[in-house]
Amino acid sequence: MSSFPYLLVLLLLPLVGGIVVAGMGGATVRTAKLTALGFSLAEFVIAVLLWFDYRNFLTQGGGTSPFGEVVKVTWIRSFGIHFALGADGISLILIAMTCFLVPIVLGASWEEKLPAGRTITGYFALVLVFQSAMIGVFAATDVFLFYCFFEVMLIPMYFLVGYFGGPRRAYAATKFFLYSLLGGLLMLASVIGLYVASGHVLPEGTLDWETLRSIAHQIPESTQVWIFLGFAIAFAIKAPLVPFHTWLPEAGAEAPTGASTLLVTTMDKVGTFGFLRICLPLLPAASQKLVWLFLLLALLGIVYAAIVAAMQTDLKKFVTFTSIAHFGFIVMGVFAFTTQAMAGAVLYMLNHGIATGLLFVIVGMLIARGGSRQVADYGGVWKIAPVLGGIFLVATMATLALPGTNSFVSEFLVLIGTFQRHPAWAIIGTAGIILSSVYVLWIFQRTMTGPLRGAAVVDTDTAADDGVRGAAPELEPAPPAGGGTATAVVVEAPAEPKVKAGFGDLTPREIAVVAPLVAAIIFLGIYPKPVLDVIQPTVTATMHAVGVSDLAPATQNLNGGGN
Repeated sequence: MSSFPYLLVLLLLPLVGGIVVAGMGGATVRTAKLTALGFSLAEFVIAVLLWFDYRNFLTQGGGTSPFGEVVKVTWIRSFGIHFALGADGISLILIAMTCFLVPIVLGASWEEKLPAGRTITGYFALVLVFQSAMIGVFAATDVFLFYCFFEVMLIPMYFLVGYFGGPRRAYAATKFFLYSLLGGLLMLASVIGLYVASGHVLPEGTLDWETLRSIAHQIPESTQVWIFLGFAIAFAIKAPLVPFHTWLPEAGAEAPTGASTLLVTTMDKVGTFGFLRICLPLLPAASQKLVWLFLLLALLGIVYAAIVAAMQTDLKKFVTFTSIAHFGFIVMGVFAFTTQAMAGAVLYMLNHGIATGLLFVIVGMLIARGGSRQVADYGGVWKIAPVLGGIFLVATMATLALPGTNSFVSEFLVLIGTFQRHPAWAIIGTAGIILSSVYVLWIFQRTMTGPLRGAAVVDTDTAADDGVRGAAPELEPAPPAGGGTATAVVVEAPAEPKVKAGFGDLTPREIAVVAPLVAAIIFLGIYPKPVLDVIQPTVTATMHAVGVSDLAPATQNLNGGGN
């Protein structure tokens, strides 16, 4: 690969950007916003260059290391800890997704209404710092460094929720932090256990990922199980998997729309990424022994979250529960142990970020107009905001995994791959698709179709214009029996509801924000091969590291065959 240090630049650039934006106290708000957006766009360009560099690396046959680019410097020599960064097919997908979403989040948050005393400058600065921590998590190839970034990313997100969020922001942020802290403590215990276990195989302990992978099958199964559980609970909280999910609906609902979007599209991926990066290749015996448990949790999440989503009255909580249901499919694909299912799970991580990102952004734009998160406060929105309604339709169809959208490809791969090894689990999992159609169609019909209604849409304090309210034509009924003169009857036509002031269609800025997400949904729904080509070698290597045989046809048979 190129000698240019892409990963180091990707790690440091948003951190520098966050510091610069935070220090722009004397500049105008617009200048600070443009500066933050400029840093995020530069980050995206570098991620694209890294993508093509890695593709070239694969075309040339790869190398001895699974990582196309490695930055490795000794950090704590006495414990065998390194500052080590690397990118393989799985981490590259998530790095690219993060760099794609952050500029969109900043654009969507351009006119974000924040609590009194909060500034958009500080908000944008924290988003950039959060992006830096996320890049660190996805790129770390030393287990201790991974743990450090896993903990560091909590800090900016805690303040994004707790300082910039809604009325219950303190409660939501505290719950989020306590759950994450519990997971972090269990992970730290497992990191120490992994170091000690490696010391029984090697002359001295290490936390280097490649070294640990090479000795994974020499660590006793009983030891692996205990270490695995510490990591797995931390990742299950982060994903989140039912029953470790209760922090997400609160945090997702109270955080500003941009922070909520990052929470459910990027931060949650750390959980499923952790299973693929740490649990499966470094603890293979435990992964195989406990596969039934995680397939059970996956199905529980799919069915339970779908049912709860259909019962939601809060728009943002609705989106968070749809996200939890989708993570059930991702975890099912990870632990099905077939190439198709695992490749589908990784692709689902990307597609979930795009589809749910669009859904959260467009819901945020709807709430910004209506001033309410309650589903009952909206109705007939498509009549007065057809572009918003059309984008909402695209987002819901992608959430439903309709053929032609990006989510369909990944969901299909997960289910067909799972069926190869666990047909009963796959059949039960398809119930989630039926349930998802119920809650997705319900939310769309309730908010977008029908007559204008709801306190967020209709101006209930202002009477209808006189020109709207009119009298019906006079009627001339037959004379009453016994003679006399017929009396004309005047019937008042019902007043048409008046649209709430400021409730209009998407602005050009908002259209520019959602357009890349819509384009990605359509493109990946029609032609996912470029992404699958990047994913497949790493998925194959992960399967080999776990030590399971692949019962499913290779993914290349599903994406057109060959290179």
